Amino acid sequence: MNPTSAPQWHSLVNKAQHLTGSVITDRAENYLIELLAQFSAKPLMMARVLAFDYLNDPLLQTKSRSERLKDIGDHCLLFAGLFPQHAERRQVRLGHMVELGQNAYHQLHESAPFEAGGLYADLARGFVTLMDLLHAIRELRDERARLTPLHAFDLWNDTGSQHALRVIRSFTDATPVKPTQYSDSFLM
Repeated sequence: MNPTSAPQWHSLVNKAQHLTGSVITDRAENYLIELLAQFSAKPLMMARVLAFDYLNDPLLQTKSRSERLKDIGDHCLLFAGLFPQHAERRQVRLGHMVELGQNAYHQLHESAPFEAGGLYADLARGFVTLMDLLHAIRELRDERARLTPLHAFDLWNDTGSQHALRVIRSFTDATPVKPTQYSDSFLM
């Protein structure tokens, strides 16, 4: 099945929510389904998502600030959720993509009218959960798309991704611990 319609994406998003035990707001779910339907209907959008240089695209500069922020948030979400291996190839941590996307949606929340602002607040707060749902959708479609243990640890450490934690736990009974940062005074 190659999901290209909103009902097909809705079904996959619901399966992913059930699989991960994640709960998102109705408006965030509708937004994600619409974004996925738009993404699958526009092959050129995929090329832009796959090109990390998208963020430096001159066409992006001609849009209004809110359009740019929305595009950045949307592309970071799709990139981090559907194409995490491309970030790895470009030596960009997924945590950076998550932070960039969250910040874009958060800025939209602060500047948008009330109803739209609420949606963008949901997207900013739920960015990691939405990314986790996209990771689950990838795995539903192809088991080989699963994060490696090392990538899962980095993603969990950087973002608190619950899906990444489940991947880690599927490989080991050990409990991961976030590394601590030592100050220079510790080394003296």
